[in-house]
Amino acid sequence: MIPSFHLRLRRRRLLGSPRRLGVALFLLLPVTAACGGDPELEQPVPLYGEDPIAYPLDLWDEGVEGTALLRLLVNEEGAVDSIEVVESSGHDGLDEAARAGARDLRFEPGRVNGKRSPMWASLPVEFSTRPQAVEPD
Repeated sequence: MIPSFHLRLRRRRLLGSPRRLGVALFLLLPVTAACGGDPELEQPVPLYGEDPIAYPLDLWDEGVEGTALLRLLVNEEGAVDSIEVVESSGHDGLDEAARAGARDLRFEPGRVNGKRSPMWASLPVEFSTRPQAVEPD
């Protein structure tokens, strides 16, 4: 059983979504490829109305923690087309949960010179049972 105090903190911290019990933290880090010339690049931006990535409840109960680093290919419509685990969390269950959750994320697509373009981005997904600091509203 996840302590309700922890759930309350996590719900407020991650988009206020009450639909998920356990959650994982994620932060989008841009990945830019070396390009000739100086094209104007705009990285994909996650749409924060999306549900956060679910923390597997059995792994939460066991206290399993870790951070998986994913590489995502975001298409012109903002959907995730491809996912690679760049660095494992150290637990297959957490890695699979990160992949499964990332599959459903939506983004404002990346742009090259103002035109929507498929683009790679890095997504670290942290699974932690420790309470996160909550900023006052």
